[in-house]
Amino acid sequence: MTSAAAPDDRLRLAVPNKGRLCQPAVSLLREAGFTFEEDERRLFVPCENFPLDLLFLRADDIGEYVQDGVVDLGITGSNLLLEAGVDVTRIEPLGFGRCRLQLAAPRDSGITGAEDLRGRVVATSHPKVSSRFFLERGVEVRLIEITGAVEVTPLLGVADAVVDLVASGSTLATNGLVALDAILDSQAELVRTRELRPARHHLAGQVALMLTSVIRARHRKYLMMNAPAEAVDRIKKVVPGMRSPSVIHLTDPGMVAIHTVVDADTVWQQLGPLQAAGASSILVLPIEKLIP
Repeated sequence: MTSAAAPDDRLRLAVPNKGRLCQPAVSLLREAGFTFEEDERRLFVPCENFPLDLLFLRADDIGEYVQDGVVDLGITGSNLLLEAGVDVTRIEPLGFGRCRLQLAAPRDSGITGAEDLRGRVVATSHPKVSSRFFLERGVEVRLIEITGAVEVTPLLGVADAVVDLVASGSTLATNGLVALDAILDSQAELVRTRELRPARHHLAGQVALMLTSVIRARHRKYLMMNAPAEAVDRIKKVVPGMRSPSVIHLTDPGMVAIHTVVDADTVWQQLGPLQAAGASSILVLPIEKLIP
């Protein structure tokens, strides 16, 4: 399909226009095979090789645009979806933009958890999620909404504690705060409107498949090795693969080539056991896309 398709047959995908989710989302789209010209001044960018139009919007607004059917698909943070309380179809987490919404208090405040904040002031950029958190624990606090630099409010005497997004926690430490309760874990997600026209379901499924195939591939490695045929059972116990390894007979009698897919996080731990089981000439290769 090409951009010559009728406008009614084109999908709209909302992408964050700035912030920590923007460039990873753009990189994912390019890795998935979509071709487009990126221009930070343009909010509407058509793909050249697929009936898909990209709309670069504020990440905070994307959930509502998807819910209302203004766009068919969106990439935004799960924390923003929960804060907005939108009704969308959540297709798949995308593995980037990882962070957590964290309750934190000054190091020398004596506050050790939510219970210690009863009747006190908490600053946050996520008032709805924070309100549910304290309500579920039966702790009444006064929440004040801050749109930026939440972590400095205790230093300014504005709040007794904060609920803020953290990645490494270094910003909290720099401002004299210690992490207490983790309220939620967040990452970028691909979401779809529930108002999607029936004729667009197939296209939306294609886009979702193209994006998620890249995400799955990032977490896997392709493993190739040679081994004596009698070592196959031992090797299968080390790397069972997605279902079972592929075994190919070689021209040398009694030798086989074994191909399999393994978790990227554990592949280096498996190389020693593989050699001990009889494997040699081991190749570890990246995977571009992975479709189960």
